[in-house]
Amino acid sequence: MVDAENPLGATPLADGRCRFLLWAPRPETVELHLLGDPPRLLPMPTIGNGYRELIVEGVGPGQQYFYRLNHSLDRPDPASGFQPQGIHGPSQVVRREFAWRDTASCDTAWRELPQADYVLYELHVGTFTSEGTFHSAIEWLDDLARLGVTAIELMPVAQFPGARNWGYDGVHPFAVQNTYGGPEGMKAFVDACHIRGLAVVLDVVYNHLGPEGNYLAEFGPYFSDRHHTPWGPALNFDGPESDEVRRFFIQNALTWVTEFHVDGLRLDAIHGIIDQSASPFLGELGAAVDNRASELNRTVMVIAESNTNDPRVIAPRSEGGYGLHAQWLDDFGLSLNALLTGQQESCYRDYLGLPNFSKSYHDGFILTGQYSHYRRRRHGTSSRGVAAEKFVAFLQNHDQVGNRQRGERLSHAVGFEKLKLGAAAMILSPYVPLLFMGEEYAETAPFHFFVSHLDPRLVESVRNGRLREMTRYQWLTEPADPGATATFELCVLNHALRREGNHQSLWSFYQELLRLRKDVPAIKHATRDQSETSFEEDQRLLISRRWVDGCEILLGLYFGNELRETSALRWLSSGGWRLVMDSAASKWGGPGSNLAAFTGGQTTSALLQPWSCVLFERTAIVG
Repeated sequence: MVDAENPLGATPLADGRCRFLLWAPRPETVELHLLGDPPRLLPMPTIGNGYRELIVEGVGPGQQYFYRLNHSLDRPDPASGFQPQGIHGPSQVVRREFAWRDTASCDTAWRELPQADYVLYELHVGTFTSEGTFHSAIEWLDDLARLGVTAIELMPVAQFPGARNWGYDGVHPFAVQNTYGGPEGMKAFVDACHIRGLAVVLDVVYNHLGPEGNYLAEFGPYFSDRHHTPWGPALNFDGPESDEVRRFFIQNALTWVTEFHVDGLRLDAIHGIIDQSASPFLGELGAAVDNRASELNRTVMVIAESNTNDPRVIAPRSEGGYGLHAQWLDDFGLSLNALLTGQQESCYRDYLGLPNFSKSYHDGFILTGQYSHYRRRRHGTSSRGVAAEKFVAFLQNHDQVGNRQRGERLSHAVGFEKLKLGAAAMILSPYVPLLFMGEEYAETAPFHFFVSHLDPRLVESVRNGRLREMTRYQWLTEPADPGATATFELCVLNHALRREGNHQSLWSFYQELLRLRKDVPAIKHATRDQSETSFEEDQRLLISRRWVDGCEILLGLYFGNELRETSALRWLSSGGWRLVMDSAASKWGGPGSNLAAFTGGQTTSALLQPWSCVLFERTAIVG
C-alpha cells in the first residue's frame, strides 16, 4: 500500500525537478500554487483513485507553495514537510538529505539498543530549556547520558498552532514544529543523540488531529462520520476510502523511521483509534514499521499508550494481536502514586493498597476483568504471561503531572524519602522505566496544560474545558489559564537545581539506581519465572526476589511511617548476601541506615527506615 518510491507530499528529484503527490478526491479541481515573483498556478492532473500528481522543473528545497482547491481556497499540503509560517501558512519543499554522523561509515556509528536496555526520558522540547529548541536541548544530552538514560522520548513535534502546546493539537503530521527548529533541527537532535549512545522515540498522534488549521476534510474523507473520540472526530480507518487514510498515516510513521532515523514510535492513546475492520490499522502499522526496519537492517520499537488493559496490543500478529513491541503500564504508576500520596479520588479508587501494587509489580495489569469503580464496569484481562520488557513503567509522566489542578509534580506532593522510594520502585522494577523530564532532581517548575491557539474562541473553549475538569478530578482551586504565556513560562525547567542540596542528592540517587539496573543481571534481565513477589501481612512492605545466571537480588520496598523491625526479609537468613543500596543512607540525603553491617545468616530481622528501599545481592544462588 505504501510506495516508498512515490511518497505523498513534495519530493525533490535528483535532476532539479520536484514531484508533488496529493490524495484529494473531494475537490473538483486542484492547482499547485507556487509562491514567488511571479507566482504560478499549475493544474494538478488526476492519476486515479483520488490521487493527483505533478512534476515541476526548476523547483527545489526552499520553495513555498499551497494547493488551491476549486479555484478559490489556498490550503497547505496535508503531507507538508515544513510549515515555516505556521499551520495556516504555505508549505515548504524540504531537503531530504542530511549529513548524518550515525551511519555505519562514520566513527560515531549508532549501535542500537536491545529493548530491555531502554531507559526512556520523556522530554517536551518547548519547556526543556528556556530557548525551547532542539539545538538548545542538545546541550543537555551529555548530562542525560551520564545519568544513565538510554533513550529520549520526544513529546509530539508535529506542527501545532502558535508556539506553545503539548503537541497533541498538531494538524500537520509530517511537519516538524517551526519554533522548535523544523526538520533540520530535529535531524540534528537525533544525530546528536545517536553519537552519544542515546536512542530516540517520537510520540505520534494517530487518534485525532487538532481543531485549528485542520483542513484534511476538505481534501478527502480523512474523518469518520460513524465514530467519535473525546478530542473530536475519529480518523477514518475502517470506512469507505479508509485504505488511503491508512496509507497517509503509515507513510508518516515510516518517514520518521527512514528520513529522521528515529528508533521508536510511541502511539498516543490507541484506545481512541476506532477500527472495526478485520485487519486492524494498528496491526498493519506495526507490520509496516517492522518491514521497513528489516529493510534498513535496524530494529524500531512501536510503543502503545492504551487504557484498555488488553494484552492483544502486544501479542504477536500470528496470534491475533497487533504485534506492537511494548505498551505503557498505567496500572503500575497509578498504584504506586496511590501508595505514596494517599490519593483515593477519581481513577485512583481502583488501585489502592499494597496488594494491588504487588500484583502490578509481578503481573502487569491490576484490572484483569474485575469491576472498576472509576469506569463503573468490569475492565481488562490478565497480562500474566507477557514478558516484562513489553511494559513501560513510570512514576510520573506528562499526563499524571499536567492533569493535576496546578500541574504539580510528585515532588510538590510528597517528601524526599518518598521520592526516593518511588524512584527505586520504578527503576528497579522488571519493566522498562520512563522518567519525566526533571523528576531526576525534583524539578520545582510545574507542568501545566498550555496552548497558543490563534483563534480566541478556541482559547476560551480550552479554558472552559479545564474548568469542567475541576468537577471530574475534584479540584479545589481554579487551574492555571492554559492560554496565558505566563502559564507556559512557569513550566520551563531550571537545570541548575541539579547542583543544589537535596536536588543534587536525588540526581545522584537516580544515577546509582540506573547503574544498578545496567550492571546487576537479576535487575536488568528479570523474568517472571525467575522471580517471587510478596508483601507483609500489614501490607506495608513489598518484597521482590529475582535470580538470573547466578545473580540473586532481594528488594524491599517499605511504605510505612515508622521505624520498623521486620523479619519479612527471611531469605537473607540463608547467608551470602551483601547490602547494595539503602535509600535511607546519609549519602543519599536520608536519615541514616543501620543496615550497612548486615550480613545475613546471623539474624532474621532488619530495621527499616520509614518510606525506604533496600537492595541486597548475592552472586550465587544458595539453597
